Amino acid sequence: MALEVLTNDASALTDDDLAEMIAIDGAFDLAFLEGCRESWVLATTARDGGTLHGYTFSTLERIGGTPCVLLGVMSVRRNAKRDTVLKGLMKEAFHRALMAFPDEDVVVGGRFALPDALQALKEVDDVIPAPGSRAVGEERAWGRRLAKRFGVEESYVAEQFMSTKNPSGGFVDFESAKPEKIAAGTLGLFKGVDAPSGGVLIAYGWTMAEDLAKLGAR
Repeated sequence: MALEVLTNDASALTDDDLAEMIAIDGAFDLAFLEGCRESWVLATTARDGGTLHGYTFSTLERIGGTPCVLLGVMSVRRNAKRDTVLKGLMKEAFHRALMAFPDEDVVVGGRFALPDALQALKEVDDVIPAPGSRAVGEERAWGRRLAKRFGVEESYVAEQFMSTKNPSGGFVDFESAKPEKIAAGTLGLFKGVDAPSGGVLIAYGWTMAEDLAKLGAR
């Protein structure tokens, strides 16, 4: 699979681009994507043979001085290529982070409606929340910071890194081809997350500068 992954300004997306995104039959409709075009900085697309298989709306910014990759919206077509597409989209996110924040440790975070989607954070370290560990102090503080940035602070439950509502509607839309292989501990993180009602998990991890240099290399 020769995946072509490109990033442009989200504001430069045309109506035809948005229609192409809808055609992958993901979780998001036209009205929502029109809002993403205005509210997120970067739009990344992943194509194979000219056919769109996935996209991301994201931004690179500093929160309290710390470099962050914020995965605002991501959607991956449900087919046999999904794992490769997800990996390609994340590699592009790492590359953009490397270009923006060379020689710095970077936080990578997003909203997740299903445990499958945590695969997006596979390459980052110290993912929070994590099965079998109790987040404290600065770990919880980062959860609150991200909840505020994603606009879900009013319904955010800090102990569970969960929001019962998600007004802006964005999350990482990825469904595993082998959901039966998702670890029980990972499934447990989503206990109480009512995805059909807009519930999401806030999760994040770190990529150290030396790791980012490898993950983001071309």
